[in-house]
Amino acid sequence: MNKLTEHYEENVSALRRILDADRNFDILEKHLLIADHAASLFFIDGLVKDDILEKLIEYFYSLKPEDLPDSPDQFQMQNLPYIETEILTEMDDVLKNLLSGVPCLFINGMPDCLAIDCRTYPARSVEEPMKDRTLRGSRDGFVETVVFNTALIRRRIRSPKLCMEMQTVGKSTRTDIVLCYMEDRVDRQCLERLKERISSILIDSLTMNQESLAELLLPGHWFNPFPKYHITERPDTASASILEGNIILLVDNSPSALILPTTLFAIMEEANDYYFPPITGTYLRLSRALIMLISLILTPLFLLLMQHPQWIPESFRFIQVQDTVNIPLIWQFLLLELAIDGLRLAAIHTPDMLSTPLSVIAGLVIGEFAVNSGWFNAEVMLYMAFVTIANYSQSNMELNYAVKFMRILLLLLTCWFGLTGFIAGILITFISLLSCRTFSGRGYLYPLIPFRWKTLKRQLFRVKI
Repeated sequence: MNKLTEHYEENVSALRRILDADRNFDILEKHLLIADHAASLFFIDGLVKDDILEKLIEYFYSLKPEDLPDSPDQFQMQNLPYIETEILTEMDDVLKNLLSGVPCLFINGMPDCLAIDCRTYPARSVEEPMKDRTLRGSRDGFVETVVFNTALIRRRIRSPKLCMEMQTVGKSTRTDIVLCYMEDRVDRQCLERLKERISSILIDSLTMNQESLAELLLPGHWFNPFPKYHITERPDTASASILEGNIILLVDNSPSALILPTTLFAIMEEANDYYFPPITGTYLRLSRALIMLISLILTPLFLLLMQHPQWIPESFRFIQVQDTVNIPLIWQFLLLELAIDGLRLAAIHTPDMLSTPLSVIAGLVIGEFAVNSGWFNAEVMLYMAFVTIANYSQSNMELNYAVKFMRILLLLLTCWFGLTGFIAGILITFISLLSCRTFSGRGYLYPLIPFRWKTLKRQLFRVKI
């Protein structure tokens, strides 16, 4: 780190040279005269509160020579009528604050820099997230400004034990990362390991923001699709996780929180479970788990039974394909898996005013003609429709795609090896869950493996608070 010199002109000239202020139109320098002393105020246009800065400058112009102390500490206490101020002695700290939007003031005769945090960021209003919606409960969600997100958590947890530590990652982006945890409830060993891993990250930028950070913190085998972290856009969910002893990571410019450590049962939870009475919350939780399990094995099991129709009981003979099978069932399932993702991607990029009519056209017209033309059988379309709807019973998209990949693997193994392949696919899925480790090192299936009935009961059933 480069320490600031005692000479005003050297500090200001060095900062102008590093920032290339003559070329960058949005990096501004305001020349001031404070109590007959030359001063320079550096700030970034668009990231400061103009009205506050104007009032400060007006106050500085009113100072007389006898009002100006010799040290920055005394000037900060006596002549800086603003709340968020800091004295900077290193050029790297000046650059970090200035490029984050904090105005920096240099005064001739004072060796250090005064940072006045009157910045503001372009931000959207706090509103309910599109993904984690609830029928009851609060309607606010995280936004892209990390300070607003910490305020939403502070509003819910009014405890002096709540700690929020800020770190910076990325040589170029200098992305702010906030660690939120309860001092008396957090796993200290896990917290220290997380801090060490964040501080050891040597990277130029977090290109994909929160996802890049998660991949750096939780390296694992690429072929295991199950998510090792839980992402939420709801402040109430994040606050509840903090109170349970977990650690929340807030990344600037990201409208969501990263929950560490997590397990499969925690990822499957939703806020709706807690905004209804215990019996309703339990029903929602168990039905969601059952639907996910059915969506995993339904189409592979149907394919297995079509390969061995003699295994179908008499009372279930109606499930057999009635029409002529022009295309093998395995190819029908694989084509529909791909087509569903194509429709989903198209829906994302479709303007809102057209999304509803196009969805109707895609779902009814294309589906009807696909069956009538002989490309697909009606039974295959029915089961794939259920699987598609079942995917939306889980709010976690990473878990949905993990189930999808395992379902495709089950389909292929069942097609190639029959019953042996179906059983092998189930075993591979279970081994993938078993081998997936959380950040704390605890098993992904905890508290089922290792078995802890008291904890498992709270994960399966919505007990009374």
